[in-house]
Amino acid sequence: MKKYVCIDIGGTAIKYGLIEEDGRILKRSETPTKAWEGGPAILERAKALVRQLLGEDSAGICISTAGMVDPKKGEIIYSAPLIPDYAGIRFKEEMERCFGVPCEVENDVNCACLAEYCSGAGIGADPMLMLTVGTGIGGGLINGGRIFHGFGNSACEFGYMHMQNSDFQTLGAASVLSRKVAERKREPLEQWSGRRIFALAKEGDPLCQEAIDEMADTLGLGIANICYVVSPQTVVLGGGIMAQEEYLKGRIWSAVERYLLEFLSSRINLEFAVHGNDAGMLGAMYHFQNCRR
Repeated sequence: MKKYVCIDIGGTAIKYGLIEEDGRILKRSETPTKAWEGGPAILERAKALVRQLLGEDSAGICISTAGMVDPKKGEIIYSAPLIPDYAGIRFKEEMERCFGVPCEVENDVNCACLAEYCSGAGIGADPMLMLTVGTGIGGGLINGGRIFHGFGNSACEFGYMHMQNSDFQTLGAASVLSRKVAERKREPLEQWSGRRIFALAKEGDPLCQEAIDEMADTLGLGIANICYVVSPQTVVLGGGIMAQEEYLKGRIWSAVERYLLEFLSSRINLEFAVHGNDAGMLGAMYHFQNCRR
């Protein structure tokens, strides 16, 4: 059975492992990204990880990464300041030159979307929309069984959508939650985390409940607006805060129903991602396989 070296480069950590073609993860680990060191250093770190994992039976190198990606060239075309000098890094070219093994590269949210479509919460749903809610809000769309990239490979940057004199991720990302509660309780931000806020909300804390309800309402509004445009069969929500599925799912869906015509909401499923931290690596492998078909 074919084995793939899979690397998922995020702003905080690089997850890496060895995955069989049927999706079974044989090895997994992670290491700090050290994003401040910049793109060239991350490329060298990724090469070192490939050297650890590569074997004679390795069929390819599969990379999921933050930033906008040209998947045909396997090159970073845009990156936020979090990773300096990342734009222009040519992962595909460098990996194939160094190791003589095929390499494919895709954006990390697109990879997570593909993982949920192929073997997760959105199996077979087409179109399938995915949103990842964390420090910001990322998005991906499956259309015709493939990731929709749009012109210029920059489609589905939903976090930047203008909403209520701001933008979607400024209003609805998980990182906003702690700031809101800290301000309303007039306490230092470092005392508050999403985990603590949800724990207190479940105990009946009204300020924590209010902040979560506001986030759910914003997410529902954003999802509804996207659904008016792409009419997905299934919407999958991912990101760290989605571990609170039991508390959040009903609240978010109620908001979607408020903002979306019943004719449309009755035809859409809302699901929560199942692959967690493995989504980027798995999606990178599925992307590689799609490129080779």
